[in-house]
Amino acid sequence: MNPTESLKDYKRVRTLAIRSLFEIIEQSSEGTVIVDRDANIVWMNERYARRFGLNSAQEAIGRACESVIPGSLLREVVRTGRPILLDMQDTPKEPLVVMRLPIHDNAGAVIGAIGFALFDELRSLSPMLKRYLSMQEELASTRSLLRARQTKYNFAHFIGTSNAGLEVKRRARRSASAESPVLLLGETGTGKELLAQAIHSASPRAHKAFVSINSAAIPESLLEAEFFGTAPGAFTGADRKGRAGKLQIAQGGTLFLDEIGDMPLPLQSKLLRVLQEKEYEPVGSNEVLQSDVRVIAATSMDLEAAIKRGEFRADLYYRLNVLPIQVPPLRERLEDLAALSEAILEELRSQHELNPAALNLLRQHAWPGNIRELRNVLERAALLSDDLVLTAADIRAAIGTFAPVDVNVEPLPHETFSQARARFDRQLIETTLAQCGGKVVEAAERLGLGRSTLYKKMVALGIAESQ
Repeated sequence: MNPTESLKDYKRVRTLAIRSLFEIIEQSSEGTVIVDRDANIVWMNERYARRFGLNSAQEAIGRACESVIPGSLLREVVRTGRPILLDMQDTPKEPLVVMRLPIHDNAGAVIGAIGFALFDELRSLSPMLKRYLSMQEELASTRSLLRARQTKYNFAHFIGTSNAGLEVKRRARRSASAESPVLLLGETGTGKELLAQAIHSASPRAHKAFVSINSAAIPESLLEAEFFGTAPGAFTGADRKGRAGKLQIAQGGTLFLDEIGDMPLPLQSKLLRVLQEKEYEPVGSNEVLQSDVRVIAATSMDLEAAIKRGEFRADLYYRLNVLPIQVPPLRERLEDLAALSEAILEELRSQHELNPAALNLLRQHAWPGNIRELRNVLERAALLSDDLVLTAADIRAAIGTFAPVDVNVEPLPHETFSQARARFDRQLIETTLAQCGGKVVEAAERLGLGRSTLYKKMVALGIAESQ
């Protein structure tokens, strides 16, 4: 039979291939060991024996594999009949890349196992495995970061059945399935960030990050770097490795821009480029990065008035104002007060409840700080009350400066909504400032506003600080 014909004999070829494969691996590997069905060593080559401190391979014969090779998994291969093709094996010198295979008899029963230490031939595989483990750690870290960036609010957290509240929720739900920017308009404390998170949670991007950035809370000099990130060594004191910005962290997800009315004009033009061109450059870099984020912006500022003052770009406003949602103040949805109060007390894990007189008093307050102020009042009242039933006296004491809801906001002839609201804001701010002796910081705290926000409102409304 010529060699070509003999290769057609499958059983013969298989036997020859197995023999050749064993000889090649055994001769080129760092070590080889064979165990019986009880995981006792029946054969080991000399190189492997010396690696584990034996004078000769003969000393290993008959011993349990683990007593010679600490951490060996050959017993598991014998028990399960399943191979372990690539693994790391610790040895006294250095880790080895190993392969473990079951041995079957002619009937298919497992009668032992064979292990090969492939270190010499697969030396390049060791750094590859280290890189794999490093990538696994990086992936776990990224997943942990993503979990931290997940939203905690959905539409069920927007409490209320008033017409105003239901209309907001309806519009927000419709916006969740779109990719267009959303602009949330409303006073501070009305729940704009809650709505932003709810929109993200109901969107196709819900499995990605929700990242928020408050333009009023970050110094102007740092805002661009916070937004776009920095290249390595972009400026003195910058991270030598560079730093990812909020845009990059939010990639594939949602970027929430709170108090966007406070964003500096130069940054507004760069944000417009992100919205239109879907690209940006980190600070100090010439590299153009692609952006895939859904933008939700929010502000308590009258952006149209800001445009007239030259403080906000008209083109950015039109780009953001695709899906505007006006979030009503609490005084315009007083019928939701009972449900909101119950939900807040439950969230505070408080056993307190409100009696009818307390609820009635809540409805008489104008709530300049809106839902944020309501939460503050209820938490204070619950902490100070010795009774589980909160009374009107408890609420009145917790409110502090009482702002009657019947403040004159009836529109004057030919007065627009914006003008009526400005008049109400002016009267409320002036009254509060007078009660606080002109102290802006104290007035801002009572109104539930940030100090910078109150200052800006005062400038916009022409209220002198000395008042």
